[in-house]
Amino acid sequence: MKKIIIIALVISLFSCENKDSNEINSDIVNNSESADGKSNSDLAEIKFEEDVFDFGKITQGEIVSHAFAFKNIGKSNLIISGASGSCGCTVPEWPKEPIKSGDENKINVVFNSEGKSGLQEKTITIVTNCEPATRILKIKTEIIVAEIAK
Repeated sequence: MKKIIIIALVISLFSCENKDSNEINSDIVNNSESADGKSNSDLAEIKFEEDVFDFGKITQGEIVSHAFAFKNIGKSNLIISGASGSCGCTVPEWPKEPIKSGDENKINVVFNSEGKSGLQEKTITIVTNCEPATRILKIKTEIIVAEIAK
């Protein structure tokens, strides 16, 4: 039993090497906010006119679209690297070229209500070079199913 305790003690001493704290380089941390909340960044910043759009009532099978307008209010070029809908019925189209500081553009979202009914809420996730890197847009609608004449 003593041998096991001695072996465990020796192993724990060698596995807990004392590393010099200077080995961690703070240059790898990129935080654009200071402790007082003031920005230290020259990043792009995306500002949407709205982040939720309600289509109201639509008929099942209808295809509707909405353009989410935005502006780059940051100091650098805005790059949208991707956009995805929460399901295959929600398809976003976004600008592939950089958006300069102060410029405006839009993300067009097409929603296909085929096979859906009732209240629907879908999300669109936008990935950018801003902080935070992702933004969520939402579309809502109520889908009315047409009565079939008998």
